[in-house]
Amino acid sequence: MPTKPSEQSSTRLLSLDFFRGLTMFLLIAEGTGLWWTLVQDPIRGTILEHFFIQFEHHPWHGLRFWDLIQPFFMFIVGVAMPFSYRNRIGKGESRNTITRHIIQRSFILLAFGVGLHCGYNKKLVWELWNVLSQLAVTIPIAYFLMKYPVKVQLGVSLLLLLVTDLAYRYFPVEGYNQPWVIDKNFGSWMDMLLMGKINNGGGWVAINCISTAAHTIWGVLAGQLLLQKINQKSKFKTLMIAGAIALILGFGLDWTGVTPIIKRIATASFVLASGGWALIALALSFLLIDIKGYKNWIFAFTVVGTNSIFIYVFFQTVGGQWLNDFIAIFSKGVLQWTGAPEFVLNVFTSLTILAAEWGLCYWLFKRKIFFRI
Repeated sequence: MPTKPSEQSSTRLLSLDFFRGLTMFLLIAEGTGLWWTLVQDPIRGTILEHFFIQFEHHPWHGLRFWDLIQPFFMFIVGVAMPFSYRNRIGKGESRNTITRHIIQRSFILLAFGVGLHCGYNKKLVWELWNVLSQLAVTIPIAYFLMKYPVKVQLGVSLLLLLVTDLAYRYFPVEGYNQPWVIDKNFGSWMDMLLMGKINNGGGWVAINCISTAAHTIWGVLAGQLLLQKINQKSKFKTLMIAGAIALILGFGLDWTGVTPIIKRIATASFVLASGGWALIALALSFLLIDIKGYKNWIFAFTVVGTNSIFIYVFFQTVGGQWLNDFIAIFSKGVLQWTGAPEFVLNVFTSLTILAAEWGLCYWLFKRKIFFRI
């Protein structure tokens, strides 16, 4: 529901607002079709294609920039949790009240996640591949671990990676016992159990929520670190070192052939590598914005980040199913008079949609309307 200005925290971590906003801005741009357009002719086959293809998921074994967006999203949710918990405790809420809120929030996220798949299919379906459905599992796991020491939280996150890795390697059911083969692995078998179907051709699996819970747990650990009353540069160094270690472990497992980096089934190497990049991205944002004070340029992104769940659901539903086509009627109609090629029409339309959806976020921001669940 929308919250009133008085319900907003008086002290904010600006780097987190920026990180969240930038992630959502990139997601909105995807929803406009911008990234898809930028790998079509006349870009296709040029050096620019190698850059813009980074805004598409890797088809299987490998890592592109776009594969980091969901981990960033789940990590950011974790970073915000200690801040939210502190604020609620400061307002006099009990842990039981907060726990009920977390459970309620998880059910709402699950409902939104399933609902989005119904929208994609234009009929009632039971599908759990959406990031919101994944968060419905990772948030309560991270929350119930928050009260434990760092070693326990970190240990559980690594145990989740180990358990899923072993499940993939040693699952004995014929037809689903090829751990790193698309649609022939433990995750696909779990999809058959949970949903009675697999993500044919895509390779996505719902059981990703177990291994990627590590992203949200590591986000919580980062948030708890940033709340500590220690030197700011020490926080930055700790985040950078943790990120570097995760990167070395993740890419090391891949390069040595132990466990391949596969985002679509969230292998341990993928979770470590993407988690490492998330920690480093937060560290650099924290250094530039909260330590050095370079913050005048972040407004365009923070506007989007303040209503992240709302705008995500909006561009996946109203945007994708109505607004995009409606705006295209006018943007393409006007430019067609100039004889502009199809590529220019599509880029202009995507940018117009992006501006409209950013404008909606700005309108909500100026009126201090913030949707929270």
